Amino acid sequence: MPIIEVNRLTKIFGHDPKRALPYLEQKWTKEKIAKELKLTVGVNQVSFAIEQGEIFVIMGLSGSGKSTLVRLLNRLIEPTAGQVLIAGQDIVRMGREELRQVRRKTISMVFQKFALFPHRTVLENVEYGLEIQGVDKKARREKAMNALQLVGLKGWEDHRPDQLSGGMQQRVGLARGLANDPDILLMDEAFSALDPLIRKDMQDELLELQARMKKTIVFITHDLDEALRLGDRIALMKDGSIVQIGTPEEILTNPANDYVERFVEDVDLSKVLTASHVMKRPVTMTPDRGPRVALQFMRENGISNIYLVDESRKLLGAVTAEDASDAVRTGKKMSEIVIQEVPVVSPDTRLNEMFDLVSQTRVPVAVTDKQGRLLGIVVRGAVLAALAGVSDTEGSEQR
Repeated sequence: MPIIEVNRLTKIFGHDPKRALPYLEQKWTKEKIAKELKLTVGVNQVSFAIEQGEIFVIMGLSGSGKSTLVRLLNRLIEPTAGQVLIAGQDIVRMGREELRQVRRKTISMVFQKFALFPHRTVLENVEYGLEIQGVDKKARREKAMNALQLVGLKGWEDHRPDQLSGGMQQRVGLARGLANDPDILLMDEAFSALDPLIRKDMQDELLELQARMKKTIVFITHDLDEALRLGDRIALMKDGSIVQIGTPEEILTNPANDYVERFVEDVDLSKVLTASHVMKRPVTMTPDRGPRVALQFMRENGISNIYLVDESRKLLGAVTAEDASDAVRTGKKMSEIVIQEVPVVSPDTRLNEMFDLVSQTRVPVAVTDKQGRLLGIVVRGAVLAALAGVSDTEGSEQR
């Protein structure tokens, strides 16, 4: 079951906003409702589900409704209609006390503005949420110190916010959000106020934290590069509606409409697509079969290389058709013609990191898992086709 499930969530601003709901059903646009009813559509019948441990990025231009949407998820803004299910419970129907408990224990929020108390130390700022919950001093101090250690601020607990850089202040805000160990972290433009280099560092830190903690993170941004870098999935918004939800690769390679296509047209695909997206199924054999069988396999499959694996598919090397043909003619053994230094990458290696490798290698680059098992191969044509945004028509060819 998804940890967050949103069903037809709507927010309309203005006097008697519910009178606009029938017109939304009739597909009136945001502009028409503003003109005819003098109401503003913030979020328009949005539905999506977020799995536990996922980084779900909501992005769009200014006025698209993304910041309104994230505030609907914890009812900082009251919905006009719809459901927000947190672990199966609809917070839209919750009473004030029940909602307060969800905000204290299940959901934390990190804002663009650091919102630190200047008269409090770093530690006291991180403790603040626990303090107003009534957590005793010893327990809250321990939790706050753990959170500071997570974000790399151990040793800074006694400093004041004005003694910290912008990036360090944002780390304090993140630590405060993590201090009560929430299941869900809402981050509204959390890194937008930072300088580009500091922003990239914070993105790296968030990904490292997520690898360790596996929180569910809803991240709001207007920056496409940031969304592509952080998101497991991305929801792209326009005029209060979600126009597409997908992985970064799906949005880049299969935009849902012209708006999405224009949004992503200038993205460098080589920095987003990975080996796993372009790898092909390799033809393999065990090394005991000999050069003659290897050559036969290559002829049958119309390929010029074959990969040798053991019974657990662990990569042992590769053989070219040229070398196999020569071995058949001269009587060489398989062990004498195996290329053992096959170039290897992991499935998440980005294409821009592979250009030199792919262009210089004698055989296609092998993609292996952490145990060295062969998952696929990357051929030069597949890389070029992916960067051009077209399918590689060569299928599983491993030339």
